[in-house]
Amino acid sequence: MVMDIGPEPGWDEPELLMDSNTTPLIDVMLVLLVMLIITIPIQLYAVNMNLPVGMPPSTILKPQKIDISIDPQSVMSWQGDLVDGAELEIRMSALALMPVQPEIHIRPHRKSSYATFANVRATSERQGLNKVAVIGSEQYATGTKAL
Repeated sequence: MVMDIGPEPGWDEPELLMDSNTTPLIDVMLVLLVMLIITIPIQLYAVNMNLPVGMPPSTILKPQKIDISIDPQSVMSWQGDLVDGAELEIRMSALALMPVQPEIHIRPHRKSSYATFANVRATSERQGLNKVAVIGSEQYATGTKAL
């Protein structure tokens, strides 16, 4: 802070200014700012991706659905035809060779034996069929209401 109290009595020289000159400081700061802006790399918001070339297939094949039902006497049926364990193995091995793996829907009855269901599930697993769904599992709920 500078305070001007006027010239001293008997002093003939002009008054000295004690303020600092800030013009060179501002010039240096502007030069530094311009240099900083120039040296910052340009930000590119691009993501390089390798996209497939060509046309996609016109039709998408939907997988075939195979219904395997197990009745209260633990008798299996394949799409409505009665089958035994050996026939089930043969039909599932034929499904495993298909280009598009079919969906297998197992519909066990509440009173059927678990061993029959486990046999169907194990056979599908042995053949490499992993699109298996158990349909109708709500019949095993014990009277509790869903929230």
